[in-house]
Amino acid sequence: MTENPTESVPRQRSIAPHVSDLTALLGRIVVGVVFIAHGLPKAMNPEGTAQGFAAMGIPFPTFSALLGAVIEVGGGLALIIGLALPLAGLALAFMMANAYYFVHVGDPLVGGYELVLVLGATALALGFSGGRYSLDRLLPWGRRGRSRAAEAVSA
Repeated sequence: MTENPTESVPRQRSIAPHVSDLTALLGRIVVGVVFIAHGLPKAMNPEGTAQGFAAMGIPFPTFSALLGAVIEVGGGLALIIGLALPLAGLALAFMMANAYYFVHVGDPLVGGYELVLVLGATALALGFSGGRYSLDRLLPWGRRGRSRAAEAVSA
């Protein structure tokens, strides 16, 4: 009876998942900081933001200014710590879609709406694939996903 040579070789762990999780964390931090940096001025000066929104034709400018500040600061913070990532990603992408519609329609890609496009798409992607290094992984919905993955590996 011959021995299977692969059985005697110790299994090597791939570092790819760890690198992927680290780069997702880095992406979440960077994008979250950018959203916070754009949201804090709205939060610090809601009246001025509402006036600017009114001039751009954004409906309910006072409410929209407050909502924008909450989404950008709260969503940016949620991205950074990894809490409610799908919701944060959707809210931030929605915010960027509105920024495009109300401010950038008709603008060129370069020098126009590229930042809105990149931030919205990245927030959405990170919201659904934010990596293991997140607060969500410590909560029941994160554990459920982790236990399913462990069952699949052991099967």
